[in-house]
Amino acid sequence: MRPVITFLSDFGADAAAAICRGVMLSIAPDAQIVDISHSVRKYAIRDGAFLLWVALPSMPVGVHVGVVDPGVGTVRRPVGIRTGRGDVLIGPDNGLLPAAADRLGGIVEVRALENPAWMLPRVSATFHGRDIFSPMGAHVAAGGRFEEVGPPIDAATLIQIPFPEPAVRDGGLDTAVVYVDSFGNLRLAGDPDDLAAAIGPLQSGRRVRVEFGAGDGSAPIVEVVPWATTFGEVQAGSPLLYADSFGELAYADNQSNVAARLSIGVDRAVRIEPA
Repeated sequence: MRPVITFLSDFGADAAAAICRGVMLSIAPDAQIVDISHSVRKYAIRDGAFLLWVALPSMPVGVHVGVVDPGVGTVRRPVGIRTGRGDVLIGPDNGLLPAAADRLGGIVEVRALENPAWMLPRVSATFHGRDIFSPMGAHVAAGGRFEEVGPPIDAATLIQIPFPEPAVRDGGLDTAVVYVDSFGNLRLAGDPDDLAAAIGPLQSGRRVRVEFGAGDGSAPIVEVVPWATTFGEVQAGSPLLYADSFGELAYADNQSNVAARLSIGVDRAVRIEPA
């Protein structure tokens, strides 16, 4: 079967992503390259980690290259992670990869990317996506042994980025905005079981009070909205609290951008209580 390489970056519409794909295909011409996203917010490592976390379990076993790398050229390490499912994740040691690796059977082995024969002949200080990560990923996808990328390193030394955690407290759920998607929907920490533990059974149409904590000099925002199973249960433009397609809590305006309407971004504290 043709090898699969998935690719995520914050490169945007510039030529950088295409250049990386060209490097991969020059080494592994039979590879199928699946672009997860190249519109990650610039330098937003945790946004990239979240997208890998949600996307990679749906991908075939393969090589997954992630490049959100504001520390490119510094002492941060280029690393490869082999997972229990058999995947290999390639990217910077800045917290981008471990959460996704945990969803692919856990981390089995970590190695530093140090084999010069598997890099481009000239390695720049500012474009490791092209010079290190893409060729390393392509060599593994083309059948190279993972052990050849470089020496082993202790998995416990990998940089970790904590995600917000939900907490049941005083008859409500304390959570936070983990990610803002391209529709402007707010992905929240926790799942419906967490919310039910805090406020009781969730029936479609049940009203809840949602408070977004003060932030950036703004006052708290309070809205009373229904718990819904799908967007069509509320009128266009109306807000709802629901479980997203990955089973996590989310807040949205039906057919509109709630993040823009409320000027809400990641890490904003959220409190959910009975209405």
